[in-house]
Amino acid sequence: MSQGKVTVLHGPNLNLLGTRQPEIYGYETLEDVNNTLREIAVLSGWEINCFQSNHEGALIDAIHTARVDGTSAIIINPAAYTHTSVAILDALNAFEGKVIEVHISNVHKRESFRHHSYVSLRADGVIAGLGTYGYQAALNSLISESAT
Repeated sequence: MSQGKVTVLHGPNLNLLGTRQPEIYGYETLEDVNNTLREIAVLSGWEINCFQSNHEGALIDAIHTARVDGTSAIIINPAAYTHTSVAILDALNAFEGKVIEVHISNVHKRESFRHHSYVSLRADGVIAGLGTYGYQAALNSLISESAT
């Protein structure tokens, strides 16, 4: 029996994790991140679905699916869409579960345009600057919260 169901959404260019600007994003691949999250989820009795897309509409479709498939939480790294996508914000506003926004880098130490997040207007929590560990922190937070 599943304790909860979480959807993890990775935005554009995160498929290049481990090879794109490793000085900022590290050397861990997206597959490494997803495998670690799956291990944590399985050990905790949670169901997990990880999805990456470079296309805004595909991410929105995944949020819409999460609204109706029993998903209790979304962990999302919208990447560049963080700063531009009212459409992703609108989709997240229609989702009734928890939303945790994750950024691998500390966006506040980067270019000023990265300091604004549309997604943060909906997020129940935001994790930035912890590297790929931020995904684990988000998942562990959801698991811990559900136990109380």
